[in-house]
Amino acid sequence: MGDPSPELSLQIMETLIESGADALELGMPFSDPQADGPTIQGANIRALDAKTTPTICFDMLAKIREKYPETPVGLLMYANLVYSKGVDAFYKQCADVGVDSVLIADVPTNESKEFVEAAHKHGVHPIFIAPPTASEETIEQVAKLGGGYTYLLSRAGVTGTETKANMPMNTQLEKLNKFDAPPSLLGFGISEPEQVKQALDAGAAGAISGSAVVKIIEKNVDAPETMLNELSQFVKSMKAATQR
Repeated sequence: MGDPSPELSLQIMETLIESGADALELGMPFSDPQADGPTIQGANIRALDAKTTPTICFDMLAKIREKYPETPVGLLMYANLVYSKGVDAFYKQCADVGVDSVLIADVPTNESKEFVEAAHKHGVHPIFIAPPTASEETIEQVAKLGGGYTYLLSRAGVTGTETKANMPMNTQLEKLNKFDAPPSLLGFGISEPEQVKQALDAGAAGAISGSAVVKIIEKNVDAPETMLNELSQFVKSMKAATQR
């Protein structure tokens, strides 16, 4: 959110939804996004340079929720941003503006208790990451604690289209299903319609594409109309790959 400016960021979100995105997963700008590769790090820098604060982000979220009451909206965060507001106050504000889910990238299941409790208290789904190398014990915890969906990593490492997703993910999907985990969405390195099709064929409920979207923004920072047109075409092509 806020990349390249709060105003254009709002138009980008509207364009993604209008073009067929089933849900939005949004990040609040943070100065040290450890789970992210260079593309999303660049987005963080642009958003922070545009003076995007958590307050501005929550204002944007409220506007999106008002305009699109049915579209699921999730946040992908880092713990420091939650702590700086206070865990309970943060989740309350999420609920107040209609956020459906929160994934905190740097909080593993075994450190998640206070976040999960606050999420449940305010009716927000806590989302957890299932890494490709996760043990059965970790997968069981992800299944038990998570709600809404499970973020299934296609590969280890950081976000970005520089490293493509690995397919298939059948083993982890089987384990997640065994423990009745929330539906799995495949993420990290998803940038082409064929990958969406492969994710669904492997048994995932959907796919998440972040860095590919941000690359279109980055490429067209000085040409907003071109940016919005390219984003629309990209989403339509990815959405078309979900048609069975």
